[in-house]
Amino acid sequence: MATEAGSRTRLDPEVFRLPVEKIRDGHYTDAYFNYTRQLLVETGHRPAVTVQVFQKQNSVLGGIDEAIAVLKLCSDDWGALEVHALHEGDEIEPWEPVLQIDGDYALFAHLETVYLGTLSRRTRIMRNVREVVEAADGKPILFFPARHDHWLVQTGDGWAAHVAGAIGVSTDAQASWWGGRGVGTVPHGLIAAFGGDTVAAARAWADRFADEMNVTVLVDFENDSVRTALEVADALGDRLWGVRLDTSELLVDRALWHEMGQFKPTGVNPVLVGKVREALDAAGHHGVHIVASGGFNAQKIREFEKVGAPVDAYGVGSSLVQGANDFTADVVRVEGRDCAKAGRSFKANPRLERVL
Repeated sequence: MATEAGSRTRLDPEVFRLPVEKIRDGHYTDAYFNYTRQLLVETGHRPAVTVQVFQKQNSVLGGIDEAIAVLKLCSDDWGALEVHALHEGDEIEPWEPVLQIDGDYALFAHLETVYLGTLSRRTRIMRNVREVVEAADGKPILFFPARHDHWLVQTGDGWAAHVAGAIGVSTDAQASWWGGRGVGTVPHGLIAAFGGDTVAAARAWADRFADEMNVTVLVDFENDSVRTALEVADALGDRLWGVRLDTSELLVDRALWHEMGQFKPTGVNPVLVGKVREALDAAGHHGVHIVASGGFNAQKIREFEKVGAPVDAYGVGSSLVQGANDFTADVVRVEGRDCAKAGRSFKANPRLERVL
């Protein structure tokens, strides 16, 4: 981490391991920006401009330190630029400038595609995670979308989730920027490898890893979560931190086969969670936590919290990488004079902080 005098902490540009030469060469840049840069350099037309970057939602800013790293490491002369920016995790409003760049346009015109894409991606993750964190009302959120997206996005997405309030991520790559580790549960694959015997898989896992992590076990392999949770809790005792319910949305857990009521019986639902909690407590396993996963988003979490479902933590996956949070960059001043496309203009933002 690197701290700027008189400011909040920002990530060191080296953390991002950028392909600096390829970015400098315009390899990842929309071609018209490369042609623009080439034209300005070849003709010697080097105007000093002000570029402001914004988006159009109430959101949570992510990727700003990475965007700054792109400018620092890949512009033609960082020292000749004056950059002001907000910080990771700042709440932002529609049209609010989050980044302002002043200087010779030819020095950084080729970087717009890269820093806008970075801001768009990380802000989307940041906003989505913050939304489920707030919906969970203080209960932990586990960030589990790695399998739903390309592996190259894991590091930055994990950082965005961490800043937005997720208490755990599922891969070491996602945790690498703050020196953490990925967390996980006894998976269905291991249970299958033990012939479908959840208890046998859980015992083997606890024997090996109980001293390194909180042992949490998936208990829906046989679609009988109450029975399996009790068997695992009895077998592991104090070594068991929690059970994870992950019933398919296409199935009704065996514990609900004879239930009637005004509720949707498929998948993980509040009634099923309540039955697992009641059974564990009745058997003396009051300290075993319940993690709920499988199709959760902010709305589903709100519904569980509204009825007081006894969930201790939520595992959230694909919903956290969905949606859009696009950013735009505009030249709004040239040589100190207002000059922007129709409908755009310079917007002063006293929250912007000088980047050194």
